[in-house]
Amino acid sequence: MNRRDFLQLTGLGTSSVLLRGVPIIGHSVDPQALLEPGLDISIKKRLADAALNEAKSLGASYADVRLGRYLNQFVITREDKVQGLVNTESYGVGVRVLSNGCWGFASRGDVRNETDMAQVTQKAISMAKANAGLSQRAVQLAPQKGLGEISWKTPIQKNAFEIPVKEKVEQLLAVNAAALKNGANFVNSVLFMINEQKYFASSEGSYIDQDIHRLWPTFSVTVIDPKTGKFETRDALSAPMGMGYEYLQSNPADKITGITTRYNKGYDMLKDATAAAQQAKQKLTAKSVEAGKYDLVLDPSHTWLTIHESVGHPLELDRVLGFEANFAGTSFVTMDKLRTKSFPYGSKQVHITADKTEVGSLGAVGYDDEGVPCKQWDLIKEGALVNLQATRDQVHMLGENESLGCSYADSWSRVQFQRMANVSLQPGTTPLSVDDMIKNVKKGIYIIGDGSYSIDQQRYNFQFGGQLFYEIKDGKIAGMLKDVAYQSNSQEFWNSCVQVCDQRDYRLGGSFFDGKGQPIQTNAVSHGSATARFNGVNVLNTARKI
Repeated sequence: MNRRDFLQLTGLGTSSVLLRGVPIIGHSVDPQALLEPGLDISIKKRLADAALNEAKSLGASYADVRLGRYLNQFVITREDKVQGLVNTESYGVGVRVLSNGCWGFASRGDVRNETDMAQVTQKAISMAKANAGLSQRAVQLAPQKGLGEISWKTPIQKNAFEIPVKEKVEQLLAVNAAALKNGANFVNSVLFMINEQKYFASSEGSYIDQDIHRLWPTFSVTVIDPKTGKFETRDALSAPMGMGYEYLQSNPADKITGITTRYNKGYDMLKDATAAAQQAKQKLTAKSVEAGKYDLVLDPSHTWLTIHESVGHPLELDRVLGFEANFAGTSFVTMDKLRTKSFPYGSKQVHITADKTEVGSLGAVGYDDEGVPCKQWDLIKEGALVNLQATRDQVHMLGENESLGCSYADSWSRVQFQRMANVSLQPGTTPLSVDDMIKNVKKGIYIIGDGSYSIDQQRYNFQFGGQLFYEIKDGKIAGMLKDVAYQSNSQEFWNSCVQVCDQRDYRLGGSFFDGKGQPIQTNAVSHGSATARFNGVNVLNTARKI
């Protein structure tokens, strides 16, 4: 878990239990309870209709209902011990209404019948009326045709919740053993599994049933120099994914370079832990970087976080407008910059899209939490800023009449609001491998994995570290470096992009617990890219001089 995730999550309120900085919402259950079926879809529809009918009878111009069942299982180990096993289930309903031009929202966790649904709706109507007294303008909803009764499911091959806990524990302990055997002094590993069973119904005639699965296998390895007491770490290069347990059981990885293994469709956790221990040991004796200007070759396991912070968040419409500043800040982007459709956010090589349909991604769903069908659209095309991310009640500000499908709530108890879509740097169209890219770099650094970072409140000036750093001299890898961080600003950095490898190298990274809002909500979102080259970037030496 990176620093951003930890800081966001440890700020959660008393409604959550914190486990090593991870939010766990719901009550503890036996693992077998996670496999029990939820409410029959006919019951869900009947309960939803009770709320929708009550909203109509009370004069609401629009209403939507979200019945949700949220399942979590977390397995935590360290060295040869199991540190924790968490199984939680949360069930309830959230009702949102539009009355007197204002939103009202209410939720309840002990819904048993139609009377309960009507009472929740009445409370939401009361909230809307109270809000109307403070509102200066009426909510404008983009048109959305009712979709009838439909369903969508993450295309998994193996439900992770069906895999015996014993098997998961054995896999993590084997990972730890491999790291210890190869020189690690300490290692902890975690397997996060989430299943969102979400039913959405609206007064426009949509009844959408979705079954969403996500998985994140991760670890951290530490190696200590017994002579000096100094230590180095290397975290997993895994990407959290919108997949089932097949992500861990398939092994399609192939070694493209001698430095690290690329994981495109599956993740060999054992192989990565073995390499992590060896590489953490190498970091102890690695050469400290000499500060200066370098051409950077950035692996997708690193680039995802730079995309997330310097593109994903700045292009959220609520941040651009100043409506949102939590976690962390607004945006250097303005509506004037967008209107020109020519603001040079990046070089001609930079094509960045938003996409909630990409198979395997964390944000992949069929429909957002306003019942809008998800799609892909351009944010930056040939370097120019062309669009933002928005919801149904925001797109009119962009001069559009169709929602971009960016609404999400992390629980039935939270109101849905604008969240980041999967935001990705598209691969280059000219055939280019990582090896070929490196061959043309005279003085550079190859960076793998994400690390610590900082970015200002306008999402402009930033600094990023990583997991592994390799010096490039005259087109060849010259050895490992350490104490590396690069410094730039969002526009300068993306304009320094000169090459992006082709589709063969495209991979996803992402954040399993990305925080936003007050009270905070967490969202899972992926960011894809192929390896990319950025010229003339300022590199700092982060070592403390005593």
